[in-house]
Amino acid sequence: MRIAMLAPISWRTPPRHYGPWELVTSLLTEALVARGIDVTLFATEDSQTSGKLAGVCPAPYSEDPAIDAKVWEMLHVAHVFERASEFDLIHNQADVVPLAFSRLVETPVVTTIHGFSSDRILPAFKRYDDRVHYVAISDSDRCPELRYAATIHHGIRLEDFPFDSHGSEDLLFFGRIHPDKGVAEAIAAARQAGRRLVMAGIIQDQGYHNEHVAPALDGRSVVYRGPVGGVERTRILGSARALLHLINFDEPFGLSVVEALASGTPVIASDRGSMRELIDHGVTGFLVNCVDEAVDAIGRIGDIDRAACRAAVSARFTVERMADRYLDLYRMLLG
Repeated sequence: MRIAMLAPISWRTPPRHYGPWELVTSLLTEALVARGIDVTLFATEDSQTSGKLAGVCPAPYSEDPAIDAKVWEMLHVAHVFERASEFDLIHNQADVVPLAFSRLVETPVVTTIHGFSSDRILPAFKRYDDRVHYVAISDSDRCPELRYAATIHHGIRLEDFPFDSHGSEDLLFFGRIHPDKGVAEAIAAARQAGRRLVMAGIIQDQGYHNEHVAPALDGRSVVYRGPVGGVERTRILGSARALLHLINFDEPFGLSVVEALASGTPVIASDRGSMRELIDHGVTGFLVNCVDEAVDAIGRIGDIDRAACRAAVSARFTVERMADRYLDLYRMLLG
């Protein structure tokens, strides 16, 4: 089986710190290669893989301002479709643009839909749903207007997240500094609960950061670590009393939720989007509907068994499980 894995080029694959789509693409690629599958990863030229790397874009456009996103995305997508006859299947992880190339080749195309930027993007997905096999990353993110081949949850490498059986007294916010991610709500909940909040992630909305986050940063009760990766990332995820994930949008999945749980850290999340598929209420965390409910949940977080959090990820959200399910899908499509 010869697979062309098409990664986005916003960030390197795997990412240095932020880049959830690129991270999932890398995890799946490496797991497939470990199973003996012939995978060619189409990604930025600075990407890393144990498979074959095929790149035309020299660097990620979110890291290098000299890279024009529109120009290089077209060159990048064209590259894989120009080589389509070399592969049994193309797996698109790069959103909507590759769909427009799908009828120009005979090679089957699988597209993992990592979420919808808005309803305005739907016409493109609808136009090609008789040609491209769509995968949802959660049941909650399925659009009733589209046909799907499967729902496959993301998986992580459990061994990358050391289990911390104790954590600390600190609360954690881990994600983009953006209104969708509920940063202001996390700050408010931590303040009302009288607990220190450690924050990590890229600033995606500078105006929001300046108005709602920066004034709260005092280096004591609210601390911002910036984007973190590597060992520091796993340490922060495990050394918290709870992850506050008080999102203001219907999140398609939520990798940081699963990563925190794998580390032993319970999650207090808004009851929106995929959160019910990731969190077992009262077992691995709490689902809440407002800041006051989050504060109450913080007071009850000691009821959660940290070992149960890791066990839930081990049973449902490993990269092995994800790879097995994608392989089953590939084999079904290829007959």
